[in-house]
Amino acid sequence: MSTTEVLIAGAGPIGLTTAIELTRRGIDCRIIDPLLEPPQYAKAVGIQPRTAEVFEGMGVLNQVLDAAIQMRGQVVFVNGVRVGEMEIATPKDVPFGFISLPQYETERILRDALSSHGKNIERGVGLASFTQDDDGVDAVLSDGETVRAQYLVGCDGAHSIVRKTLGLTFEGGAFEESYMLGDVEVDGDWSQPRGWGIRSMHQTDGVTDDLLVCIPLPGRRRYRMSMLVPDDLLAASKPAADKIEHGFGGAKKPELHHIQAVVDRLSPEPITATNLRWSSVFRISHRIAGSYSRGRAFVAGDAAHIHPPTGAQGMNTGIQDAHNLAWKLALAVTGNAADGLLASYDAERRPVGEEVVGRTVRAAREGIGAGESDPDYIIRREAQLLIDYSDSPIVAKSTAAEVLPRAGSRAPDAVGLTRDMVNGPFRLFPILGRIRHSVLIYAAGGPVEVLEGLAAAAVTATHGEADVYLVAAANADVGEANLPVIRDTDGDFARMYSAADRSVFVIRPDGYLGFAERDATAEGLVKYLNTTFRA
Repeated sequence: MSTTEVLIAGAGPIGLTTAIELTRRGIDCRIIDPLLEPPQYAKAVGIQPRTAEVFEGMGVLNQVLDAAIQMRGQVVFVNGVRVGEMEIATPKDVPFGFISLPQYETERILRDALSSHGKNIERGVGLASFTQDDDGVDAVLSDGETVRAQYLVGCDGAHSIVRKTLGLTFEGGAFEESYMLGDVEVDGDWSQPRGWGIRSMHQTDGVTDDLLVCIPLPGRRRYRMSMLVPDDLLAASKPAADKIEHGFGGAKKPELHHIQAVVDRLSPEPITATNLRWSSVFRISHRIAGSYSRGRAFVAGDAAHIHPPTGAQGMNTGIQDAHNLAWKLALAVTGNAADGLLASYDAERRPVGEEVVGRTVRAAREGIGAGESDPDYIIRREAQLLIDYSDSPIVAKSTAAEVLPRAGSRAPDAVGLTRDMVNGPFRLFPILGRIRHSVLIYAAGGPVEVLEGLAAAAVTATHGEADVYLVAAANADVGEANLPVIRDTDGDFARMYSAADRSVFVIRPDGYLGFAERDATAEGLVKYLNTTFRA
C-alpha cells in the first residue's frame, strides 16, 4: 500500500488548483484522472476578476493574460432588432477585468504550473472506491493500487464517485432544453466589436423559441457558439446512467451545417461559420450537494454543485472552492490547524454554491440582472467580488460591523504603497504571499511598542505561519520599528480599509479578511487566530 498526504480525484481546473495550492505549501499529494489525454473543449470560457486575483496569488496570472482576451460586454438582439447592450467593465478599485479563455487553455496553464512545482497528473488512473476511518482514507484506484491518504478531495465532476460513495444528496432538477456548442470562426461582413458577446433571440409573444449566443474567444473572429439542439441531434443523445443530465454527451456531434442553419436564422449580419474545432450536445442541470464533506473526504467544483453556465460562474466557483479548502488542508496535515478548521470549508463554501445555483437558474430564464436596478452591484456580484464569510465560525465578529471592509469580506487592493529599497509605488496584492496569513498593522503615529506587541502576539499564535507588516501613514513616525514597514504614501490603504491607528487586518491565504479591528488588542487578535491555528 502506497501513502500520500492528500489524494485528489480529477485533474480539471479544480483538481489542478487544489494540487498546486497544496504543493506550494509543501504538502505531498497525488492527482489522478481516468482520461489519458486532457479534453480539448471550451466548456468554461470566462474567468472572473475574483479568480484573476486568485491566479495572481498562485503565480499564473501573466500566463492567463498572455493567452486570453478581455470580455467587454454583450449585445442583445430580438427578432433581428438590436434591443440593448451590457458593458461589463469593472470599477476602478478592482485590479482586473473579465477574461475570456477556453478551459483547455486554463488547464494547460495550471498543468504547467503544477509541473513547475515538481508534480504531474497520473493519467489513465481513476478512483474505483474508498473507505475511511478516523485517521485517513483507503482508496482503491482503477489499476488495482491501494493508497492510504490522510485526506481525499473529489474534483471528479457531476457524476462524482467521491460524492456518491459518501452518500451525499445531490438535489435539484434539469432544464428541458438541450443545447449544442461549437468552437468556430466567422467569415463575412462581421462588424461586431472584439471582446463583445452576442445574444440573438427569436421570440413569439414574448417567449424565446430560438437562440444564438456567441462568446468571444482568443483569435480572429473566433467564438464559442451555443444554440438549441435540432431534433435529429436531440434524438441521438442518450441520458446519463445516473440520471444526472449535465455536461457533454450524445452519440452524434453537431456539424458545421447544424451551426450554420442557426446562424442563418439569427445572426445580426450575414456570416459563415468556419474552422470548427470541436462541438458537442450539452445538457444542463442544477443541483447542489447536501454537504461538501464527510469525515476526511471533500467534494469541490461540479462534484459539489452544477448549474447553468449563465454568467460564467461554474468553473470560477469551483476554483475558489479549491482555493478555500487547500490552505485549510495544509494546516491540518502539518498539525497546525485548530479543531473545526476543516468544517469551515462546508460552512463557508456551501452557502456560496447555493446562491450561485439559484442565481444562475434565474438568470438562464430571465437574463442576468433582470429586475435589478444597481449596475455596480450586478457587476461586482457577477465578478464574484461580493462573496462574504461573515457568518463563518473562523471569522471574527467585528465590534464595528458598520465600518467597511469588515471581517468575512474580500480584502480590497490598495495602490500607491512604497517602501525603502523599492523605487516607485506598488499595489498591496502582489506583496501578499498567498501561502500564509498576512497580518497588516496600521500605524498613524501611536507608540511603536504597542504595534510590535500586536505583531509578536500574531507570530506566536500562528506558530510563525504568518507574514506581519506595519503599514504606516505617509507622515507617521515609526522610528526603528522591528517590523517590515510599508508606507501608505498616497493614503489609499487608509481609504480602502477605513484604517485608523492600531487597526489590525488579518488577510487569509484565500484573500478574505478573517479579522478587521480598528482598535485592536492582542487578546482579541489571539482569540481570533486560535479559531484557525491550534492553541
